[in-house]
Amino acid sequence: MGNMGLALAWETRIPAVAQRERRLQPYREQIAAPDRGAEANRVADLGLAEACLAGDLRAYEKLYLLHGARMKNLARNILGSSTDAEDAVQETFLKVQRSIASFRGQSSFVTWTFRILVNTCYDARRSRLRKKEVPVEDEQHEDATAKPEPRAAVAHPSLRLALERALAKLTRHQRDVFLLYEVEGFRHAEISEMLEITETASKNTLFQAKKNLRQVLEPPRASDAAGAR
Repeated sequence: MGNMGLALAWETRIPAVAQRERRLQPYREQIAAPDRGAEANRVADLGLAEACLAGDLRAYEKLYLLHGARMKNLARNILGSSTDAEDAVQETFLKVQRSIASFRGQSSFVTWTFRILVNTCYDARRSRLRKKEVPVEDEQHEDATAKPEPRAAVAHPSLRLALERALAKLTRHQRDVFLLYEVEGFRHAEISEMLEITETASKNTLFQAKKNLRQVLEPPRASDAAGAR
């Protein structure tokens, strides 16, 4: 896959080996608050959906204010380009407006919106591969030289690079599930709706992604190093 110029959003980039099972939670406070907060979020989500269904343009503005930055972050992580991410988010909002009548409330409005975003990113990624307008190496170089995202906390460059290289070794599906769960803080039930897979498949994919990342990131054991000599 290559180095995609990951837009890291968590506070701690690479957990220590002793803490590697500790989950990273960049946005968990926003989407999984205590019971009263969860109920308030559900009511707010329904209210936002109803306002958008009614054609209230201010509701779309609110949707962008609340989730636009997060959407751009996810799009950039999937596409590897800030410019492509901006385009994907804009196209997503156009699609939301055009297809709002099809929203049936079977999932949260925000989850439904992110599902459209993910599909939009997938379409852009497939189109880019078909057209081959920009060689992969040139695209990666262009994105790697871009200025860091201001919302991303600063990590040691070597740690950031190590994680980006490790993520590049994952399959595309593993990387996407990892990004949605560990970076963006979505639950498996939400990921299953966005990627049109089962919750079990989402959990198994995340498990395999973490396993592969540990194999790449963990330093070799002393016994292994001694055996190699």
